[in-house]
Amino acid sequence: MEITFFGAARTVTGSSFLLEHQGFSVLVDLGLPQGSDEKKIGEELPFAPSMVDAVILTHAHIDHSGRLPLLARLGYTGPIYSTAATLSLSSIMLEDSAHIQESEAEWKTRKRKRHGEDAVEPLYTGEDADLALSLFRSIEYGERVDLSPSMWFEFKDAGHLLGSASVRIHCMTEDGEKSIVFSGDIGNIDQPMIKDPDYFHEADFVVMESTYGDRLHNQEDREEKDILLARAERLASITDDAFRRGGNLVIPSFAVGRTQEILYLYRIIMDRKLLDYEIPVFVDSPLSVKATRIFSSCLRDDYFDAEARSMIERGINPILFPSLVTITDVNDSKALNDRKESAVIISSSGMCEAGRIRHHLKHNLWRPESTVLFVGYQAEGTLGRSLIDGTDHVTLFGEQISVNAKIEILEGTSGHADQKGLERWLGEFKEKPEAVFVVHGEDNVSQYFASRLKNGNGYHAYAPKLFEHFDLLSGSIPLQNDTALREKTASDLRSSFEILESSRSKLEDIVLRMEKAASGIDLANEKKARKLSDAIRRLSSDVDFLVSKWNNDAK
Repeated sequence: MEITFFGAARTVTGSSFLLEHQGFSVLVDLGLPQGSDEKKIGEELPFAPSMVDAVILTHAHIDHSGRLPLLARLGYTGPIYSTAATLSLSSIMLEDSAHIQESEAEWKTRKRKRHGEDAVEPLYTGEDADLALSLFRSIEYGERVDLSPSMWFEFKDAGHLLGSASVRIHCMTEDGEKSIVFSGDIGNIDQPMIKDPDYFHEADFVVMESTYGDRLHNQEDREEKDILLARAERLASITDDAFRRGGNLVIPSFAVGRTQEILYLYRIIMDRKLLDYEIPVFVDSPLSVKATRIFSSCLRDDYFDAEARSMIERGINPILFPSLVTITDVNDSKALNDRKESAVIISSSGMCEAGRIRHHLKHNLWRPESTVLFVGYQAEGTLGRSLIDGTDHVTLFGEQISVNAKIEILEGTSGHADQKGLERWLGEFKEKPEAVFVVHGEDNVSQYFASRLKNGNGYHAYAPKLFEHFDLLSGSIPLQNDTALREKTASDLRSSFEILESSRSKLEDIVLRMEKAASGIDLANEKKARKLSDAIRRLSSDVDFLVSKWNNDAK
């Protein structure tokens, strides 16, 4: 019972894990590396397709599925197991990914030919994507699927995306059955429209994601309906602010999953009349349009939460509304940038690395009246990450663009569980697994979260390196060292002191302003003098309280 980490090991994307047992090997996911991960992992397969007897796909996102056409192209003919919804979404996502591969290869070839260099072959083509899709086999949640005489697996809803799954693989050994759970991407609690994650309760080994292993989503402890309404109110406020300033609200969004969740929030805004005017919403992405149709065709209890089902029962489609316009034609896409009226423009890709969103950013980033709203994770090395990190200019299509637009983040819409949600998911196991492998996170985050699980929760946790290989039955799995934990703690302290220094300057400024106000006050104006005196006393009282608290803590 051996495992090799071929992707998403101290990286966020490119998920790929090979499990081998008694002559049979199963590959869990085969994602495409994105952003800076591409340089670490590479796009080519790090193993021979002949090594793989079966593939299990946790969900359709390209960082989990994007190299399946390459696998088929290189000769793989075995089954690819997924849920039915994952198959439906993969059919459009892999086709779109193949189109991107072909377009980029064509662009690079034209450039190389001008320099007398050889043509560039795409990583794979549309025909390769079709070949991979022909290998898919649909499996329902909870269904037992036999892989070999000594291996079988089952799915549970991961609550991350329509059809997403965690998978438990059972292996018969000389000492009895052993099982390993691959989390896939663990969904955020109270995620719009999608059900909350379902849990496995038993496993000997766990491979779990850690995308947000170092942070919380800042959600208050409220009822699900209240959380959903708070998100819709926040989106309504951001939309109204951009419209009142005369600008557009541009939302870079992942075509599958996140776009449909944003449409759901706009449906709630309209259903609850949170804004008193019609909101023109344009979904400008052929892939998003296709995905939205698939979501609309899957209105069933198996996938959607109670709030969405309530809308469906009232005869309301939760993601379609009259002011929604879907765009596929490129000329219609260009025409959006000639509009005089404000509009919401939702376009992919979600990290701004490709697609039509880059054109909309080119036309809106320089406008101080416009807003760019991020609604999902932005990996290191992506344009989206640069924008939320505060860059003052970007280069798009060879042109330097100033960033004058307001940059906003819609908290709580992440499809990934935060630190608390990850710990909750792992805590559902009745007994601690023999080992927990922490994957699918940035280098420092995955190592930090592994240390947190080890030190705070007593797990045998480790963040494996890329291409590391372990015999799970040998008992030689290392424990995570605490270097990353110490570095993060030191970073947090430095950041806190920077905030404290800023606050001290603000406090000194307030005291100076009070002194100035007192020196210039008309003592005959008793009401004004009393107001200033009360403010000074309140400030002094707050300082005395903090001094008292720290003195008590010191004791």
